[in-house]
Amino acid sequence: MDLRIFTEPQQGATYDTLLKVAKATEDLHFDAFFRSDHYLSMGGADGLPGPTDAWITLAGLARETSRIRLGTLMTAGTFRLPGVLAIQVAQVDQMSGGRVELGLGTGWFEEEHTAYGIPFPKEKFGRLEEQLAIVTGLWSTPLGETFTHQGSHYQLSDSPALPKPAQAKVPVLVGGHGAKRTPRLAARYADEFNIPFASLEDTRRQFGRVREAVREAGRAPREMVYSNALVACVGKDEAEVARRAAAIGRQVDELRANGLAGSPAEVVDKIGQYAEAGSERIYLQILDLDDLDHLELISGQVQSQLS
Repeated sequence: MDLRIFTEPQQGATYDTLLKVAKATEDLHFDAFFRSDHYLSMGGADGLPGPTDAWITLAGLARETSRIRLGTLMTAGTFRLPGVLAIQVAQVDQMSGGRVELGLGTGWFEEEHTAYGIPFPKEKFGRLEEQLAIVTGLWSTPLGETFTHQGSHYQLSDSPALPKPAQAKVPVLVGGHGAKRTPRLAARYADEFNIPFASLEDTRRQFGRVREAVREAGRAPREMVYSNALVACVGKDEAEVARRAAAIGRQVDELRANGLAGSPAEVVDKIGQYAEAGSERIYLQILDLDDLDHLELISGQVQSQLS
């Protein structure tokens, strides 16, 4: 079971804070550092000192780290034109020496689009499908050849399809709870399917749909990695769990029910249940980015038992 650190910087974090978390992620032997792609805080947080851009952040971290994977859950398809995104991700992959992964979703938070003057189209899923086709098509076009796409939302003509990523294949993540179109889209374009903040029952059901879509697409079952994203709140005792829950404005009972909360033993057991449901990788949503002791506890008493 891979454990990855997943952050939500729109709630309030500087680049320097993210750098500290990324370096702790690397030093504590977690597999990867991922971040959300949002420009506006949620749930009443003041968001100070303001948002950071996902791919600018990852470009900086690419030069400041050496081992961990780096990526997004999920890059908002509404924020970037697909040709531009392909260039950005390929460049960051080169800067990292081939450690980047791209999670790409439709974009959903209308208020942040309004706040920063970003168009928010009604039809987003069809755009996402074309974006995936364009980004992966540009990367896979052989050197010396050109890429053309004539779609309903985007048109590219005779693109040189440059630059290329450092990796021969940048892993692409698709995720969500959609019952029909999402599994089919993942089966066509993704290397990993991620379901965020889902119960064990919903995880089993959605993974089953994706496996069936992968089979229908003629792909080998092991070509797809299955993962969960879950909020983490771990403490060495009940008082520490309660303190960490209060710091992120959540209730312990709710976190236990809907995330990975409690003692290290409780969390190891819960992760085991997700593994039985088919999960191979867990993205630990860490909401208090100043609490590096939290990461140290998870590394020393949770991750160590899983390996």
